[in-house]
Amino acid sequence: MKLRFNTTGSPSTPFYLRGLAAVAATGMAAALAWAPVQAQAIDPSTLPNHKAAAADPSRHAEAEDSTIHPIRGFLPDLKFELEAAGGKTATADDFDGKVVMMFFGYASCPDVCPTTMAQLSQVLHVLGPDAQDHVRIIFVSVDPHRDTPEILQAYVDAFDSNAIGLTGSERQISRLARRYRVAYQIEKPRGSDTDVYEVAHSRGIYIFDERGKARLLASDGESVEKLAAAVRDLLPET
Repeated sequence: MKLRFNTTGSPSTPFYLRGLAAVAATGMAAALAWAPVQAQAIDPSTLPNHKAAAADPSRHAEAEDSTIHPIRGFLPDLKFELEAAGGKTATADDFDGKVVMMFFGYASCPDVCPTTMAQLSQVLHVLGPDAQDHVRIIFVSVDPHRDTPEILQAYVDAFDSNAIGLTGSERQISRLARRYRVAYQIEKPRGSDTDVYEVAHSRGIYIFDERGKARLLASDGESVEKLAAAVRDLLPET
């Protein structure tokens, strides 16, 4: 599949910048606040692109007080059809029986995405090997022009072997973003290189139970310990 790109370097199909009023109405605005902050219990100096993030702290707004919100009945079940590495098509059915932690971003993100990936990897470490068999991380790219499935999988593999990087067409990504009230915007390139541009995106970690039911929405500023405890409560009893 070839992704379309027009002569200006901006996407040929408009990207969606959706308001979060519907989410705010359910008391979840803090977890979906526009753009990222450093996650607790993470040393950002050990992460990729930490210098770029420090050089431009105005790229994202500060987070609200971090909390974990129950969202059962407020957001739909896990459902998607996206592209994975190796020419494979991934759907929600592939994660049946797994607790899923999903978030949206892009591989060249200088701050929130590497921080959140490291955070979720630590959550799996805290849960331990037995629990890890029942938990998966899904990283969905909102930048399909630069993020091929192979690039994404190599990116997430650097953090955790239980992580899957997924992308798709502009339409697939925008549809999934609307489904979970994710706001994002790809800006036009400022120079002649059409592969150099900035992406703004809302943040939030969506947690689904083993049946694919949306259960929790967490701020990326939540502590590893609290996230691990929330995920552990969703694991099937053994």
